[in-house]
Amino acid sequence: MNLNEYLKRGGRGSLVALAEKIDAPAPDVSRWASGRRPVPPARCAAIEAATDGQVTRKDLRPDDWQEIWPELAA
Repeated sequence: MNLNEYLKRGGRGSLVALAEKIDAPAPDVSRWASGRRPVPPARCAAIEAATDGQVTRKDLRPDDWQEIWPELAA
């Protein structure tokens, strides 16, 4: 599931709640969810953990996850 889908399922307040869990500014999370900005690799593991694996690093970086986290390809 992508980040936008996850936040829509969570309903009102889910974006702010996620931002607080990962210690990121809510406007940044909004930009990542909308696709206006890519999720920085340094934030991906925190998002994966905060969403209990519902949004994976592969979901967040579909074009380059293999290069960033080669251990996931195994």
